[in-house]
Amino acid sequence: MELFITILVLLALIGVSNVINREIPFVPVPLIQIALGVVVTFIPLSIHMHLEPELFFLLFIAPLLYNDGKHTPRGELWRLRAPILVLAVGLVFATVFLIGYAIHWMIPSIPLPVAFGLAAILSPTDAVAVGALAGRIRLPKSLMHLLEGEALMNDASGLVAFKFAVAAAVTGVFSLPKAGASFLIIAIGGLVVGAVLASLITGLRILLRRSGLEDETMHMLIHILTPFALFLAAEELGLSGILAAVAGGVMHAVERDKSQKAKPRTNEVSDNTWSVILYLLNGLVFVILGLQIPSVFSTVLGSPDFNNGEVLGYALAIFVMLIVLRFLWTFAFSRVGTVFGRSKSNEKISFKILAMTSLSGVRGAVTLAGAFSIPLIIENGDPFPERTLVIFLATVVILLSLLTASILLPLLASNDGKKNEEERLEKERLGQIKMMSAAIEAVHHATNEDNEVESAAVLADYNRWMKHIQPNENRYGSLRMSKDEPKFRIEAVEIEREETRRLLANKEISKEHAVLFLDSLEQLELILSSRTHLLLIILKSLAKRFKGVFFKDVSRLSDAQSRTDREAMRQIKLRTSSVVIETMGRLHSGSKEKEVMEVINHYHFIKDKLSESYLSLQGNKEGDDEVKRDLHWVAIQAERDEVQALYERGMITRDIANELRRIIRDREASILEQE
Repeated sequence: MELFITILVLLALIGVSNVINREIPFVPVPLIQIALGVVVTFIPLSIHMHLEPELFFLLFIAPLLYNDGKHTPRGELWRLRAPILVLAVGLVFATVFLIGYAIHWMIPSIPLPVAFGLAAILSPTDAVAVGALAGRIRLPKSLMHLLEGEALMNDASGLVAFKFAVAAAVTGVFSLPKAGASFLIIAIGGLVVGAVLASLITGLRILLRRSGLEDETMHMLIHILTPFALFLAAEELGLSGILAAVAGGVMHAVERDKSQKAKPRTNEVSDNTWSVILYLLNGLVFVILGLQIPSVFSTVLGSPDFNNGEVLGYALAIFVMLIVLRFLWTFAFSRVGTVFGRSKSNEKISFKILAMTSLSGVRGAVTLAGAFSIPLIIENGDPFPERTLVIFLATVVILLSLLTASILLPLLASNDGKKNEEERLEKERLGQIKMMSAAIEAVHHATNEDNEVESAAVLADYNRWMKHIQPNENRYGSLRMSKDEPKFRIEAVEIEREETRRLLANKEISKEHAVLFLDSLEQLELILSSRTHLLLIILKSLAKRFKGVFFKDVSRLSDAQSRTDREAMRQIKLRTSSVVIETMGRLHSGSKEKEVMEVINHYHFIKDKLSESYLSLQGNKEGDDEVKRDLHWVAIQAERDEVQALYERGMITRDIANELRRIIRDREASILEQE
């Protein structure tokens, strides 16, 4: 029961971290998750989780790298195979020997084999952390593919080097030729085993489909189990389970490409399921990391055997050495990269790009899990030398790399000038086109014989809006607001609310219609509000609903409104819109004229849409209002899903995703008013 509660708390922390990140987007999600993991250890809930390195690699690293193997461009991976090996293997071994000797020289109490082991476990970069932190980085595509390929391979090379170093520390025996031969066997063997087993599993799935077993749930189960099977099989043979998982992911991508040509929509279940699994695994990695930090720090910083200032200085020095070595290695590659990458443009990599690449070498879960896998004793029964200090140094380096990258990478990536601003606007425009296209497709899927008229009206709206997509466009009747406009729209809603109450007090409208209209204004305010204001509105709304449960509200009508009710609502909206136009013009004459005019134009547009002449011209061409409204909400949800998918695939940055979501909210608000 205790383990079950622990898992529930950790999963809840993942959700909380993303909510917090929406409020403070400048703090990366991994740092928030680590902080939450640290905080929960101080709460008296008996929440703790012992880090089992073997289970950690199997449960987290195998599926995450399998997924990375699926999505890494195979053509670029093959074209850049030589430089990838130079970074993923060459840089790892350079780190082991150079940083290892430096650690031993700096801290003589750490034996040379142990220093090599610490350097080895610090050499792999964490692809999950890099992906979470590098959303705003604009690197050349070839260099990005190079870093992706490096992240796939260097986990295996770093862990193999770590195992040899630890074995030398435990037994006191080390042979370089034997280690080199073993490394080749372990690495190549892992790739071969992963590719062969993945091909056999793919063949099995094809065979099952041909025999009539088309159950997507069963095929999804096989797909989920594949990375674990590949990892376990390779490790059982003494080979690299990590590289087996990577190779399996690449082979799955080949099968996926073939199946998409025949059935373009067969992978929807797989994609949706894997997105949930990866979301949870990514979050758990950093929350568990946070859970380990208090015990690691208290062991070293609370011990009289260590000088706190010295050990923190050692960690900082090691981190700086790692950054400098990565910078020099990347600099050297940038000078000979045209030979390996066969680049046709002899462009020189700028210092800023080199610095960003160096800072992107974030250490994470693999480093911590490897450090915890260090044995407690060596062959002669003595304690493993400086095991506690090694784990502490690895943990501090992880935190320093995360903090440095989260602070410096956005600074380096910002202020890119007019060219990058134009590029951002173009990506935003393309994002709008993609999300509207997704909405149109969703409406097409929802169309049937009963709603053809309403569907045609919604599709006509979207086709009209797509023609008006221009960066920063704000034209009469446009459904996009400027950034300052929502606060004036909320002020306009309050004016409408006061006017409705005045009409009710003068008995010019019925109580039932006033309640309906005020409820619609509340929904509109929810959509328009900032997060701070939104919390107050939600609390007020919940209070009203709570009151309605215990005290019957006879003034409420059913959801199905009659034609008379809709006509009454139309008349109220016309009257409140006129009051808004008059009041806003009087209250804000001369201040924020542009934003105020946008609000006034919007209400003129609403009045035109609701006028008798417009409705008489429309007749029944747009069909039933409620059906049309439902189709609009289907389209809006499809837009939101597409924006999230674009962000998860790395096609847009967090800023662009937030801007697109704002545009969707603006459109949702306007649709709500019109309907």
